[in-house]
Amino acid sequence: MINIMNLEKLNPDIRELKEIEDVVFDKEWLETAENFELYYMYRDLSESKEDHDKIFANNLRYDVTIMFPKMLGKEFNKTIGHDHPIVPGTAITYPELYEVLEGEAIFLLQDSADEKIKDAFAIKAKAGNKVIIPPNYEHLIINASDKDLKTCNWICRSFGSNIYKPFKLRHGFCYYATKGANGIEWVKNENYTSVPELRLEQANNLYDFKIEENEPIYNLVDNLAKLEFLENPQNHEWAAKRE
Repeated sequence: MINIMNLEKLNPDIRELKEIEDVVFDKEWLETAENFELYYMYRDLSESKEDHDKIFANNLRYDVTIMFPKMLGKEFNKTIGHDHPIVPGTAITYPELYEVLEGEAIFLLQDSADEKIKDAFAIKAKAGNKVIIPPNYEHLIINASDKDLKTCNWICRSFGSNIYKPFKLRHGFCYYATKGANGIEWVKNENYTSVPELRLEQANNLYDFKIEENEPIYNLVDNLAKLEFLENPQNHEWAAKRE
């Protein structure tokens, strides 16, 4: 277990079922389901005022999310799913760096053009694994285990809020992670006109950003220059590094 800071003394933002009803797969179950808590979000964290000042000065933010092992009817618990705004003066969105602190996560990423999906892939990540969300990929996190999932992330603090509306209108991402006989059964979302086959990628694809695979990402607070790509992704060749 990796202890970053004492979250028990903090008040999280709480995501409840009633807030994600638009993106839940099992509509029949939803008709009679009572509201309950899905996950906690702790934003803008730091271990000390000195750390906070450094993080703020570098235009970054460090967050922690705790997701419970709940079922949404036939579907595993998930975050609502979102996109990031476009970096001003560019055609790409802000990226994000995640790490799994406890439990097991599945990251679902998609690159969409309105109702068509250009690319979609999933990443299974366990404690200590890192995941970079590249520009132009919408993303959500799934807890398909029977234990709490705890993740942390670094992100640029420049933009005001995430983008949720397009995914609510289409009732979720292009795939739902439902419970099958042998684990996850991926179900395509029929509200998209074109959905490619889901492919799998490995965790710890760090795009040559000199991030240590075996070191907690919070430790980057002592070398925040390594996170410059979160604020200025346009200065990096993302497509070339994915090939």
